[in-house]
Formats: sequence, structure tokens, C-alpha cells
Amino acid sequence: MNEVEVLDVARDAMSTMLIVSMPILLVGLAIGLVVSIFQTLTHIQEMTLTFIPKIVGVFGTALLLMPWMLRHLTEFTERMMDKIVGLG
Repeated sequence: MNEVEVLDVARDAMSTMLIVSMPILLVGLAIGLVVSIFQTLTHIQEMTLTFIPKIVGVFGTALLLMPWMLRHLTEFTERMMDKIVGLG
């Protein structure tokens, strides 16, 4: 395996990781932003107010998008297995 193939595998792995994790991270970011604005406007500084909505939102997003995420990870695994078989 030469360095071009290694870089291709690394690029594919990082792009797959970003594609799969981005929806969950964006939901956590959006919920955190909304809760922060709410806390600023109401002067409520309760720590659990930030965690509970994020946990529920991230968990719900993960459950909702699990088939989509699994499909992307399966396609990535198949591409890697094809590369491994092609080397032999």
C-alpha cells in the first residue's frame, strides 16, 4: 500500500466520521444555543437545564437517524473491505 492509498483511506474515514456525527453534533449545538439564550433572557442559571434537553435531543436524533448512520458506516466498511481484497 503506497502513501496515496493510505491518504485516500484516511480521507474517506474522516469524511465518513464527519458525515455520520454531524447531525447529532448540530442538534446538540442548536439545543445548547436555545437553552443559553433562554437562560440569558430569564436569568435562570440552573445547570440541569442545559443537560436534560441536550441529552433528550441527542438521544432522539441518534434513534431517528440510526438507519441512515448505519447505512453510511456499512458502505464505508464495504469500501474498506474491497480495498483489502484488492491488495491480495
